[in-house]
Amino acid sequence: MPKAITPRQFGPPLGLYSHGRIVPAAELVVVAGQVGAGPGGAATGDIVGQTKQAFDNVRVILEAGGCSFRDVVRLQTFLTRADDIPGFMKAREEVFAKHYDNGVYPPNTLLVVSRLVRPEFLVEIEAMAVRPARASSGSARTRTTAKARKAAARPRPRARRRR
Repeated sequence: MPKAITPRQFGPPLGLYSHGRIVPAAELVVVAGQVGAGPGGAATGDIVGQTKQAFDNVRVILEAGGCSFRDVVRLQTFLTRADDIPGFMKAREEVFAKHYDNGVYPPNTLLVVSRLVRPEFLVEIEAMAVRPARASSGSARTRTTAKARKAAARPRPRARRRR
């Protein structure tokens, strides 16, 4: 399980994030930037609605990768307008209350950019998570590895020597 880092010389984080995380070696689940669009690809309302939808899209991908929000070790958020920061913070606080009841949040970098892939999108959220060992036991990677081990265990024909 990742552990939060708060150096003694630092004050507490200014919001819902950690200064850093210590992460045990494991498989990473990297989530590409998710915008506030539903299944049809249309933007879902204002900054609060789009933020909640973007976080929900991240959640769905995390779960498909065998993770939850508690496994997230880094978030990166892009907004297109600085005026949307309070709405983003409000929506994030609501989402985080459901997923981080222990009050330990992943590091999060918030950037304001000139535009996202489509002008109607106001927010984009990327995530990186560490997949717990229990989730990786049935993964395609494990099945491939087991298959490779089986193949490696088969006797191989010896190469003939040239004389």
